[in-house]
Amino acid sequence: MIENTWKLKLRLFLAMGLLFGIIYAILMLVGFVFLHQVSFQLYAFIGIGLMIIQYLASPKIVEFSMGVKYVSEEQAPDLHRIVGDLARIANIPKPRVGISEMSVPNAFAFGRTKKDGRVCITRGMLNILREDEIRAVLGHEIAHIKHNDMIVMTVVSMIPMICYYIGMSFIFSRGDNENNGGAIIGVLALVAYFIGQLLVLFISRTREYYADQGSVEYGNSPDKLASALYKLVYGASKVDKDEIKKVKGTSAFFLNDIGNTDFDIRELSQLDSDNKGNISASDLSQLKYRKIHVSTGEKAMEIFSTHPNMLKRMRKLSEYL
Repeated sequence: MIENTWKLKLRLFLAMGLLFGIIYAILMLVGFVFLHQVSFQLYAFIGIGLMIIQYLASPKIVEFSMGVKYVSEEQAPDLHRIVGDLARIANIPKPRVGISEMSVPNAFAFGRTKKDGRVCITRGMLNILREDEIRAVLGHEIAHIKHNDMIVMTVVSMIPMICYYIGMSFIFSRGDNENNGGAIIGVLALVAYFIGQLLVLFISRTREYYADQGSVEYGNSPDKLASALYKLVYGASKVDKDEIKKVKGTSAFFLNDIGNTDFDIRELSQLDSDNKGNISASDLSQLKYRKIHVSTGEKAMEIFSTHPNMLKRMRKLSEYL
């Protein structure tokens, strides 16, 4: 068992606590200043309602947008064996197994609960990864299901949405408050919406680190996951740009940001010391003792990303060797 799990959990709890604190403060402020008005409650309920609908419908939306086709054990015995082994180690029900025929190499997990978990890999990924690398990737996706990431991300995404509806409600309301209290609350709510979105992205990035760690805890070598990430980045860079654009909106589901491949390649090429097209345990261990430099621009890019900076992610994996 990796010993520093508590650090990732602490980050998640603090970020989620701050998110719930923001929405609580906004609702309390609205209630205090406009106790006689209930319009903000209506918009809050609208936000919650939309998120519930999205949560319930999300598996079908993912299946349709990604072209997921579920496969039986007879059709894909190796995939079912790997997923079954990982699910048993993670102590969760075995997820359904699917394949998407898209050429973008990647994998993703989705579903409403652990019992409803589904993992899917693309045909592009099957064509470029070895079995031990596929297992490491699927370990990452199984960890997402184990950690209830589908539920967590749905809930935390709801909070900025509620702030947005409250903000728009008060900014465009025709209230008769002499001190323009409604407009002030509206602006504060929109500021809370922006901060909330940044916190949601932070939580998303942290959960990627957490899923990487989960894959290692389920028996996969860190260098296998690192090598798989490296190959997925290069594989995506060779896919037709029009196909990348089609799935860019759902890239948060993927193992890495498929729209950032050119930048990732520049960073990761320095790790492939023997130019063999993969990252070995030796390559990764060298990163463990190197000081990595992430520029101010790169840090800013990461703030607005659903995935961690790739070099920082590799550095974290090196700590598990």
